Amino acid sequence: MFADAHLEALRAVVRTGSFEAAAAALGITPSAVSQRIKALEERIGTVLVRRGHPCEATAAGARLCRHGEAVALLERALAEDLGKPAERAQLRIAVNADSLATWFLPAMAEAEGLLFDIVVDDQDHSADWLRRGEVMAAVTAHGTAVQGCDSRPLGALRYIATASPGFAARHFPEGITAQALAQAPGMTYTTRDALQKRWVQQELGREAPFPTHFLPSTQAFVDGALLGLGWGMNPEALVAEHIRTGRLVALGTRPVLDVALHWQVNRLVREPLAPLTRAVRASAARWLHAGSA
Repeated sequence: MFADAHLEALRAVVRTGSFEAAAAALGITPSAVSQRIKALEERIGTVLVRRGHPCEATAAGARLCRHGEAVALLERALAEDLGKPAERAQLRIAVNADSLATWFLPAMAEAEGLLFDIVVDDQDHSADWLRRGEVMAAVTAHGTAVQGCDSRPLGALRYIATASPGFAARHFPEGITAQALAQAPGMTYTTRDALQKRWVQQELGREAPFPTHFLPSTQAFVDGALLGLGWGMNPEALVAEHIRTGRLVALGTRPVLDVALHWQVNRLVREPLAPLTRAVRASAARWLHAGSA
């Protein structure tokens, strides 16, 4: 239905952010890129790219980009089946930052022939990217499959409420209480991050507000805890050694919070992504806690 060259031009503009950069990536002129986008827009009957700095896809443009991505993945799988040389295919995935910092990169390294375009979002919201058709796969906290997708349980990413010994002694001398939390700075990844609130609910049996720093970095969470900047939920894999050596302490009577994760894949690309799915499940089996998903 759509010429491969036109879809390739659209994806290149959206990926690189400009017609000039897309032209350089494709080895053609910016004028040729513009003509291909224009032809595609005329065929679809709507604008596909918002011209700007950077250029961005419209909703229709994003949908066509994902279609082009699926086609490229299927064509690569077909070439491999036929014993033909296969070009690397671009794959956009939504993954939460803590998974990316712990167990997901090893899975990526095992999957050959793919160029990853990672969207980092909270596990409670990554399924939204699948619903909008903006990614082909996602690590999500939701086990219910998004329409048109397969969902597989992976296990649970274990978090531990942590702080430096000095911070804990200063702010929580009598343990975790609502009064103490109201004065003790926490650390929150973004406004979409609810892990700290969930732990407070688990620890106290009710909600309790706390002041917070916003630190959109997994490593900054660990470093912030070590430096006494605040308390927060850190992946066990990143703080276990710090706790063992006393540089950090676990907080409260129930410091552990397990977050169940699932791997969801668009069924259109289930077969070409089967090797990646195997790598994801194998890495999850090594890193995540079983029986909590």
